[in-house]
Amino acid sequence: MQLQVSLSMRIITISNNNVFIDLMKITVAATHISYRTLFRTILILAFLLPFSFILTAFFTLEGVDKCSSYDCLGRRLGPRLLGSVDDSGRLVKDLYKILNQVNNEEIPEGLKLPDSFSQLVSDMKNNQYDAKTFALMLRATIMKLEREIMESRFSELMNKCFAASSIPRGIHCLSLRLTNEYSSNAHARRQLPPPELLPLVSNNSYHHFILSTDNILAASVVVTSAVESSLEPNKIVFHIITDKKTYAAMHSWFALNLVSPAIVEVKGVHQFDWLTRENVPLLDVVDNHNNIKNYYHGSHITETNLSDTTRKFASKLQVRSPKYISLLNHLRIYLPMLFPDLKKVIFLDDDVVIQRDLSPLLEIDLHGKVNGAVETCKGEGEWVMSKRFKNYFNFSHPIIAKHLDPDECAWAYGMNIFDLRAWRKTNIIETYHHWFKENLDSNLTLWKFGTLPPALIAFKGHVHPIDPSWHMLGLGYQSKTDVENVKKAAVIHYNGQLKPWLPIGLEHLRPFWTKYVNYSNYFVRNCHIMDS
Repeated sequence: MQLQVSLSMRIITISNNNVFIDLMKITVAATHISYRTLFRTILILAFLLPFSFILTAFFTLEGVDKCSSYDCLGRRLGPRLLGSVDDSGRLVKDLYKILNQVNNEEIPEGLKLPDSFSQLVSDMKNNQYDAKTFALMLRATIMKLEREIMESRFSELMNKCFAASSIPRGIHCLSLRLTNEYSSNAHARRQLPPPELLPLVSNNSYHHFILSTDNILAASVVVTSAVESSLEPNKIVFHIITDKKTYAAMHSWFALNLVSPAIVEVKGVHQFDWLTRENVPLLDVVDNHNNIKNYYHGSHITETNLSDTTRKFASKLQVRSPKYISLLNHLRIYLPMLFPDLKKVIFLDDDVVIQRDLSPLLEIDLHGKVNGAVETCKGEGEWVMSKRFKNYFNFSHPIIAKHLDPDECAWAYGMNIFDLRAWRKTNIIETYHHWFKENLDSNLTLWKFGTLPPALIAFKGHVHPIDPSWHMLGLGYQSKTDVENVKKAAVIHYNGQLKPWLPIGLEHLRPFWTKYVNYSNYFVRNCHIMDS
């Protein structure tokens, strides 16, 4: 190594005898330079250059291809810091090479993994891992964390499913108290409707609404919202159908909380003579078919697959809700037989709120169709308004592939106008039964979404689309629902798990439902059903 100083040229040159390369050249501007400044510069160079050459020598002796330890990184970066080499591109390529190599390797069994990144760095320092071992440890740690995150998400979905299927304490209390009231209070047992209004129950000049539910609080919200939103509440007749165990409590509520001038009729399924096993084969099938019992009442955890997306897993949980084998959920398919004197009705789910007068719906000409419904394949909203047959049916099954079109537009249950006269001229009920049995015979593999899929087939060719503004969906699962759009809709539907009466309901959408709850009611107060 040579150090040459030219005071006249004001240049300092440092060179290697064996290689004709200037490692460093300092050109001093053509101004006065003091010997003190020159002396300090030489001292600094004398300190730095031996360090640089030692690193370069080690790097050269070990060689790039054999440099696998992380200690070697310092030797590579040393010359780069002094401006002699730019080896960053090679470092990145070497890193990619190592990561690709370990990506396809099996993780050794019993490999002890760190619990945090800081522990991983500490282990690397203490055990002097080479690059490959470090990359393998890093991959195994990331895989472990990914699995833990997925298990946590699945656990959250499972808890949400249990919460959605549960009955809140306040609502359970309400049912018990009203049942007791039915047995002890004559006013709670009075006839609904009163004898003088009974003929109006089958009068087709009135606006008839049908609701099938065992949720008393939800039923009260549907009825109250419909009456308060109507321009002619005196022409409203509500037919409420419930199960045998809830009948006394439901009757008590509407007997003690009249919604005049509207008329309310409460009937239990046990009071319909037509609902026999001969007329409703679903009753036998649901009670006796082992596949149904295992599917809806078996363990949800045993079929958990961590390779599923969270959305797919959530769908698996939702469709296994026992409500899908409840007779109350299938009753709408029998409306023409349950109400033989009625011509046109609006059927409502118990998780809707009416915000506008619905009487114009009953005036809509369905053009000979049976079912007036909102189609769910058109309009805004990727989650809500993007449903076609392929979203509900298993088109890998030959029976489905043969009979259905995957791109056919689906429609919504929850608020439907039914022309019962036109319906009685069809074979919709028989078609429903046929496909329900087909699904059982195929081990429940034709579809996975409860009661809507067989209805989509049964009503095929019998649906008249209505304007989407009449029925807004998704308030029970779509957190990004636009509140301004909610205000404009005639009927809002909390379909999904996040019902407004549950603690898991969406807070910003709950007030549209709670505004119709009578929190001053004696039974509501005593069951601590509070406005949240």
